Amino acid sequence: MSVIGINAWVWTSPVNTDELAKLAPHVAAMGFDLIEVPIESTTDLDYTTAASIVRDAGLAVSVCAAMGPDRDLIHPDEGIRNNGMAYIRHCIEAAGTLGARNLIGPLYSAVGRCWQATPDERARDTDLLVAQLRELAAHAGEHGVTLGLEPLKPVRDQLHQPGGAGDRGRRSCGPSGPRSPARHLPHEYRGALDRRRDSSRGSEAAASARVRKRPGRGRLRARAVARGSRTPVARSASTVRS
Repeated sequence: MSVIGINAWVWTSPVNTDELAKLAPHVAAMGFDLIEVPIESTTDLDYTTAASIVRDAGLAVSVCAAMGPDRDLIHPDEGIRNNGMAYIRHCIEAAGTLGARNLIGPLYSAVGRCWQATPDERARDTDLLVAQLRELAAHAGEHGVTLGLEPLKPVRDQLHQPGGAGDRGRRSCGPSGPRSPARHLPHEYRGALDRRRDSSRGSEAAASARVRKRPGRGRLRARAVARGSRTPVARSASTVRS
């Protein structure tokens, strides 16, 4: 049976230990199976206490990353890249402590970053991204965590397209390397769930409930999400972000 979860951002931001203690029983009472915990600041949560809170509520847990402008894995500034790597390592270790199997986010660059890349620049950024994600995937594997690469709008990211640079990066990072969640796919890539079901690698089906186009356009079909999350390669839950 499919696991259905919801992100704590639906109610509050940032999510700290006190807020999680209020939310977890509420999420369980609503009938969800899983709560997704976003990590904005590395000091918001006591992860050991948070693990007990989630466990006592009878919930599974996943973690999502918040990729700000100072956490960009392919930024020209080495200091920013290193800060992003340190942040994702922190999130991986936090996920391990929380008992989460997945860390999801737009791990390839900062959210909202706009830039135009030439083919050579795109190839250079992809090579850098693959090297960064390979290192992070190895760290994730040590903690029993799988990375989920969350695709955002194509105009905002230069790297992630089905069959494109992001896909090549995922294939290069080993068994704990990033999968591609279905979150945001209704806005960008029609038919992506069918391609995902045909894939030989699993991924978390994390479907956003927000409609970003005019009403009636761009929604993921609930039955398609359910079918995708029941396939042998699927790894986790369907998670409502907003």
